[in-house]
Amino acid sequence: MKFGIFIDLQLPKPWSEGDESTLFNEALEQVELADKLGIDFVWAQEHHFLEEYCHSSAPEVFLAACSQRTKNIRLGHGIVAMSPKFNHPARIVERLATLDILSEGRLEWGTGESGSRMELEGFGVDFLDKRPMWAEALQESVKMMCMTPYPGHKGKYFSMPHRNVVPKPSQKPHPPIWAACSNRDSLKMSASLGIGALTFAFINADEAKFWVDEYYSTFKNECTPIGQAVNPNVAMLSGFMCHRDNDIAVERGLEGSQFFAYGLGHYWRDGTHVPGQTNLWAEFQKKPKSFVDAMERQRKKAGMGGIGSPENIINNFRALEDAGVDQLILLHQSGNYKHEEICESLELFAEKVLPQFKERDEKRDITKREDLDVFVEKALEKAPELEQMENIPQVEAFPLLWEKKSAETPQQVPDRRPGMSALWQMQVGGNRKK
Repeated sequence: MKFGIFIDLQLPKPWSEGDESTLFNEALEQVELADKLGIDFVWAQEHHFLEEYCHSSAPEVFLAACSQRTKNIRLGHGIVAMSPKFNHPARIVERLATLDILSEGRLEWGTGESGSRMELEGFGVDFLDKRPMWAEALQESVKMMCMTPYPGHKGKYFSMPHRNVVPKPSQKPHPPIWAACSNRDSLKMSASLGIGALTFAFINADEAKFWVDEYYSTFKNECTPIGQAVNPNVAMLSGFMCHRDNDIAVERGLEGSQFFAYGLGHYWRDGTHVPGQTNLWAEFQKKPKSFVDAMERQRKKAGMGGIGSPENIINNFRALEDAGVDQLILLHQSGNYKHEEICESLELFAEKVLPQFKERDEKRDITKREDLDVFVEKALEKAPELEQMENIPQVEAFPLLWEKKSAETPQQVPDRRPGMSALWQMQVGGNRKK
C-alpha cells in the first residue's frame, strides 16, 4: 500500500497579518520533508470561497512550487474542478501539461465536480449540471492532451474551434486520471470509466473491502475508458497524527480531525454561512448542547485509524491494506495542528510505520499488474478512437481576415470599434480599406 499526504490549507480564525503566508510556506516545507522521507504522493485540493476550511484555491501554483523542491513524490491535483465555468478545459490542459513537464512526469490528474453551494453558485453552476459538465470537460480535455491538433468541440457546456493545445504532457498518452468519490455510485462510475477513485469518505476496513471489491469487479467487467489509458486504483483518506505515546497522538490529532469533518458538514450539509463574517472555528469550539449532539460530533470526524502510536497505526493500516486499498492519504494538516508537531509526526511515521508497508507494496504492484493485465488490455480496446483531422482549416490573423472580408463585401460598414484602425496600421503597416 502506498501513502500520500493531503494539502487542505486549513486556517481557523482569528486571522492575523501574514498567517496565510506562514501557512503556505509551512505546507511547502511539509511536502519537501515528505519527499525526503519516501512518502509517495502529495494531493492538493481545489476549493473556492471556503473560509477556514480550505484556502487551497490555486493548487496548480502550489504544486508547481512543490515540483521545484522535490525529486520523487507524485504531485496530485486532488482535485481539479472540471466545470468549464470554473476552469476552461484548454486552460486545464495547458496548466497540467506544464506541471507535468516541470516535475519530469510526476503529475496525477485528479478530477471532480465540486459540490458546495458556495462554490457552484459562486461560478454560476447549476447543481444538476455539475456531473455532465465534469464528463464533457474531462472527455474533451483528454483529447486536447493527445491530439495534434485538437479538432474542436461544439457541446452543451463549452465550445471552441480547432487548436493545437500546447505544451503536451511528459507522460504519454496523458497523466493518470482520478475522480473524487464520495459514495459507492461514484466509485463504480470511476471504475467503469477506467479512472482511479479518490474516496474522501471515512470508512472502516470491512466497508473498505466491500468498496474495493466492487470497484475492481466493475473495472474488470464493465470498463469503457474515458481516456486513452486506464488507472485502476483506490485511494482513501485517513486522519493522521503519529506519536510514540498513543494518548499524546490522540490529544494532538482529535480536535483537528473533528474540525475537518465539522467544516465539511458546514459547507456541504447543514451550515449557514455569511461570507467574510462567519467564524467557523468559534462555532466549532462551542460545546455540544446535548449528549446526542456530543455523540454526533464524536461520530462525525475524520477516520481515526491514523491517529495514535506507530504500533496502533500499523495495525489499523494493515487492515486497510488487507482490504485491498491501494493508497492511504494522510490528513496530516487540519485545524490548529502545529507545524513542528506535523513534521515530528511525519518523521516518526517514516521511521516506524512506512518500512512495514514498502516491501509488500513492491511485491503487490507486481501481483496486481499480473492480475489486471488482461482486463487492462480488454478495456483499452474500447478506448475512444481519436479521429485526427485530415484537412486542417487555416486560421488567418485578424488583419488578413478583415482585408479578406472587406474585399468580399466592399460596401460593408467600416468597423468603428475603438482602436481597430490603429491596430490595423500597427500590425500591417498600412491603411485599412474603407
